[in-house]
Amino acid sequence: MPTTTSRLLLLLSLLQTPRDWPGQVLADRLEISPRTVRRDVDRLREMGYSIRALKGPDGGYRLDAGAELPPLLFDENQVLALAVALQSAPLTGAAIEEAAARALATVRQVMPSRLRHRLDALQFTALSVGPGDAGSVSPELLLTLAAAVRSRQVLRFDYAGAQSGDGDVGFSPPRRAEPHHLVASRGRWYLVAWDLDRNDWRIFRADRIAPRTPVGARFRERELPGGSVHAFVSARFRGTEPGKNPGKGSDWPCRGAVILHLPAAAVVPFAGDGTVEAVGSDRCRLEAGSWSWAALAAAFGRFDAGLEVVGPPELAAAFGKLATRFTAAAAR
Repeated sequence: MPTTTSRLLLLLSLLQTPRDWPGQVLADRLEISPRTVRRDVDRLREMGYSIRALKGPDGGYRLDAGAELPPLLFDENQVLALAVALQSAPLTGAAIEEAAARALATVRQVMPSRLRHRLDALQFTALSVGPGDAGSVSPELLLTLAAAVRSRQVLRFDYAGAQSGDGDVGFSPPRRAEPHHLVASRGRWYLVAWDLDRNDWRIFRADRIAPRTPVGARFRERELPGGSVHAFVSARFRGTEPGKNPGKGSDWPCRGAVILHLPAAAVVPFAGDGTVEAVGSDRCRLEAGSWSWAALAAAFGRFDAGLEVVGPPELAAAFGKLATRFTAAAAR
């Protein structure tokens, strides 16, 4: 049987879900009597929680918002959700990076050591948000990968969809890699690592990784090509080699910027590897790149909103060519 304290914490965790809880349902979940539920609710009220009793055939309870903030309660999955949400704050376009960092630090201070360690373990780089073909990744896998990155220990794992030496899909020896960064991008999680067997940098999809135990020896951190994880991953996703030809091969050959007549928050989810900067409540500056000026102009035009070309002149000229081409197509 759980102690009174642990039972109260579990009851409070259930009540924090925004719904009405019949007394008998709470009793069944906690494996206690409805009478004990009533006593535990009274104890929580004495601690400052505003819990409203509901009338009706079944009766029940609901946790109301109060004027004062009693101690917060998070379960393990809520801790991970909090870490992911606050570390992804820079991608929202709402200029709340500093506030999110302070919120994460504040919440961390009031957490028990066990949950605080889990919060600290999940460190990652958020590159972009928005629609994507997301693979399912369990919280435990994310923690395992993040722990390997943090401790700088060689990771041994099976990789789904990998090819063996003779080309057979689905069978390959365990991979060995030095994990450097955990990355979230477009609904997917990736592990940036140095592949020891292929002697090169690789980006592994986290949903295809099945870690093996034990982990390997510690390693000395290598310098990531491109100067940053953002530059490296962005270049690899474009099919270019980061850092080998700075300013050219490591970037799009055509790069420009426009002012879109849309709020930054509406543009960020669809900006890809572009950079979004709010310039007002209903306007934002979007800088991006592409293989050609026409393709870049078309990419900006897909937002279906008014825009102003910031530069360079080649981008403005590309808009002119597309305008002529589209006008001719509409006339036909």
